[in-house]
Amino acid sequence: MDRTYRTFVIIGGGLAGAKAAETLRTEGFDGRVILIGDEHDHPYERPPLSKGYLTGSTDREKLYVHRPAWYAGNRVELHLGQPAVHIDRAAREVRLGDGTRVPYDALLLATGAEPRRLGIPGTELAGVHHLRRVAHADHLRGHLTGGHRDGAPLVIAGAGWIGLEVAAAARSLGVPVTVVEPEPAPLYRVLGPELGAVFTELHREHGVEFRFGTRLTAIGGDRGMVAEVHTADGGRLPARAVLAAVGAAPRTALAAAAGLEIAEGGGIAVDAALRTSDPRIFAAGDVAAPALPAGGGNGSPGKRRRVDHWANALHSGPAAARAMLGRDEPFDRVPYFFSDQYDVGLEYSGWAPPGDYDKVVYRGDAGKRCFLAFWLAADGRVLAGLNANIWEVAGTVQALIRSGRPVDPARLGDPHTDLASLVPGA
Repeated sequence: MDRTYRTFVIIGGGLAGAKAAETLRTEGFDGRVILIGDEHDHPYERPPLSKGYLTGSTDREKLYVHRPAWYAGNRVELHLGQPAVHIDRAAREVRLGDGTRVPYDALLLATGAEPRRLGIPGTELAGVHHLRRVAHADHLRGHLTGGHRDGAPLVIAGAGWIGLEVAAAARSLGVPVTVVEPEPAPLYRVLGPELGAVFTELHREHGVEFRFGTRLTAIGGDRGMVAEVHTADGGRLPARAVLAAVGAAPRTALAAAAGLEIAEGGGIAVDAALRTSDPRIFAAGDVAAPALPAGGGNGSPGKRRRVDHWANALHSGPAAARAMLGRDEPFDRVPYFFSDQYDVGLEYSGWAPPGDYDKVVYRGDAGKRCFLAFWLAADGRVLAGLNANIWEVAGTVQALIRSGRPVDPARLGDPHTDLASLVPGA
């Protein structure tokens, strides 16, 4: 990009936006950097919201991507608590909620995602929660620590990553938990039935109750507070709080209103350098939907996939910033996610939902939760891998995925075979 561009604007006060601002400065850009966020908090990281911050073991200050003084020290102009409401592409301006107009030479959209709603009667009751922002975590923690002397549980709608992490956090606080999930196992659309069974047993050992194969149809109240939930199979469960953990939708309204291309499956369509259909506008983090590159674990090249995980925000923000500076680099990282649940820490790399893989190969004992699992295609290619309580192997797992080459399943599952030796060219 032409170095005469002097004003770079970032919409989005999360990890992707903050790391993009940092990268612009570390790469030597000395023009104006303006960061717009609709929350009053300085940019913060979201993973602790369902873990340590929710239980009170992680202080609020530790959430921040940078200390608040960093922004003034690096001449990053902040507009916090101010939503961007319109992009004028012809004038190259962003209009804020208070009417302020912010000019740009290049613009980065890091608007993130928002929780999906349950869309059932009773969601207006006190005690119905979503979890995406620090204020959400504050409210939920208040309910979890407010006492459950009658034994009425927290009911969690959805057994995905957020649902399970909150279940683990709530149990650590002594709160009864019931999880209602339409699929036959937790994390079913990510890990399939094999690993779903492992996480079912883990949570049941810690007192979590599951109701699989059904969903919430209504939330009943008493004096404006949650009192029970109704399920599609006719069940009625007592509850004192309900968490809607049914996924997140990319915040694309601003981009769509500006006429930018929106991907068919959701998210802002971007090229390999995270550039949108407008060459002056880029997108990163949860809202971006890049075309998939060729290689293992990526599905069909040409399709788009939006990745709603911490590592994607961490790396795509800087990649977009470098592209804004004219240093285009293909952003083709293997999807990555980490989670902590009770005494199990895990990392998951790649992508292999049910129907996309042929079998799962284990290295170690899944029952003891110290193992690796690999999802293989019919031709032996590694599509995804998970390491549980085994560390410093995620890079090797990702190398196996990226190679797109078949691997001998027997050697893959043999703990005496050096995993790195299976990477082609090692």
